[in-house]
Amino acid sequence: MSVEMAEMQRKNSIPPIQFGEEVTGAETLLRCLLLEEVEYIFGYPGGAVLPIYDSLYGSYFKHILTRHEQGAIHAADGYARATGKPGVCIATSGPGATNLVTGIATAQMDSVPLVCITGNVAQSLIGTDAFQEANITGITVPITKHSYFVRDVRDLPRIVKEAFHIATTGRPGPVLIDIPKDVANAIAPFTYPDHVEIRGYRAEVVPEDEEVQKFIDAIKSAKRPVIMAGGGIIAASADKELLAFAEKTRIPVINTFMGLGGFPGTHELSLGMPGMHGNFTANQALLNADCVIGLGVRFDDRITMGRTKEFAPNARIVHVDIDPAELGKNVSTAVTVTGDVKNTLERAIPLVTACESEAWIKQLKDWQQKQPYKYKTDGDTLKPQAVIELLYTSTDGEAIVTTDVGQHQMWTAQYYKFKNARSFISSGGLGTMGFGFPAAIGAQIAHPERTTIAVVGDGGFQMTNQELAIVSQYNIPVKVAIVNNQCLGMVRQWQELFYDNRYSQIDLTCSPDFVKLAEAYGVKGLRASTPQEAEAVWAEALAHDGPVVVDFRVAQGENVYPMVAAGDTLDQMELGEE
Repeated sequence: MSVEMAEMQRKNSIPPIQFGEEVTGAETLLRCLLLEEVEYIFGYPGGAVLPIYDSLYGSYFKHILTRHEQGAIHAADGYARATGKPGVCIATSGPGATNLVTGIATAQMDSVPLVCITGNVAQSLIGTDAFQEANITGITVPITKHSYFVRDVRDLPRIVKEAFHIATTGRPGPVLIDIPKDVANAIAPFTYPDHVEIRGYRAEVVPEDEEVQKFIDAIKSAKRPVIMAGGGIIAASADKELLAFAEKTRIPVINTFMGLGGFPGTHELSLGMPGMHGNFTANQALLNADCVIGLGVRFDDRITMGRTKEFAPNARIVHVDIDPAELGKNVSTAVTVTGDVKNTLERAIPLVTACESEAWIKQLKDWQQKQPYKYKTDGDTLKPQAVIELLYTSTDGEAIVTTDVGQHQMWTAQYYKFKNARSFISSGGLGTMGFGFPAAIGAQIAHPERTTIAVVGDGGFQMTNQELAIVSQYNIPVKVAIVNNQCLGMVRQWQELFYDNRYSQIDLTCSPDFVKLAEAYGVKGLRASTPQEAEAVWAEALAHDGPVVVDFRVAQGENVYPMVAAGDTLDQMELGEE
């Protein structure tokens, strides 16, 4: 055992690990996870992983038994996004493994580090259509950063070491390890490598000096520059560097949906979110900028609207990303920097000076004052936007907020001003309904001292609400805010605007009584239908020291505005009613 491993064991009070001792593959796996400093595992047992679960019995790990494998991987995802550490989940073979697929794709699209461990039938049965056999490595090849099928127990330590390295370095992502049952039962001397050497894999990309200098030179001459900060800022833990860079250069900052929290939403240089449901000022900034500095962004279709030639038509585009495949993929770039955005900003900050941008900043502030996010109030009717504003003001923007997908997701992005990185957790690229609640569980476990709110719709919540059993069993104090408009809100909005009010299969009025559902699980349930009730029950929810479900009955026909229709350009914004 190396000196480093011995010190890590001492520091983390990990039970002594005997190297060279003959142990099973299942025990080998757990020892490897201990050495990777894994504390929490989210999972669901089954036949093919029984050897692993037998080794888990009475172990050091905190295992969270979810009620569905999808809940396990979304909770591991929330844990990873809230901490920056890799989330770990376990599922059995066949349907257990395939139930992870949506969560794996979610993590891949949003660059989240996960290590997903699945069991499989014994190798002698592979290819025979054995009970609960599935080629999960083949199924997940397109949606993982890498997938492993373990054929020899002696390879398992190296594979685990590589899996954590791949998941957490470069552009993060999910890695799958599929372990046949015979490998889990096989016996071999325990070893664990001190370091990783993967031929052809060079994840830590340091920008060339010439690239960094071109990045700096592109900014010097700009009069109307804007930074567009994406999820790469958060993945690289570069939020402090971004703040220092923006303040020194006096360049306003747009946060993409995945980048929310990477720059304080209350800062004077913050312009908020751009794109389909972005604000007027952020979109005008892109339309009028002479230099757009993309930091860890994909320039995806929700920002460019698929009209890449008309995107930022007056601007030179500077793009910094650790993944060279993203550079120039969606929009034409004038300057590219291949490398870690944190490292790039650290090297640039001492060399940059303030831009001549004060007139530009004044123009942006004028737009912000004239065209803020707005909605029409209506007496005692509870508006969904008001619910998000209530969540924001009551927590002073300091909570961890997770969401599902739909209207409530966009209202959260618009009306909750995130101050801190890793405080907004949502499925961006894949748009996964059912994500928000289990992700909040993982985030709350990661940060038990912080208020964690799951903002969900009445549709998405019903996809994973069985995980109420977990928050009840472990007294995990997640606050669930259901924005209940009794329909599939975003689908209804599109059917209203683009399908001539033909509302097809969006009615959720037969949903359960969510208060009674919560109480059936032993969780406190509350309901509000007016602004006054909303304030009272939300204060009660925050004061309660355990989990709470709050059913906010909101106006059914409310739409998310501003909106840019698919195929339109950013200057074709529908601002909605005054």
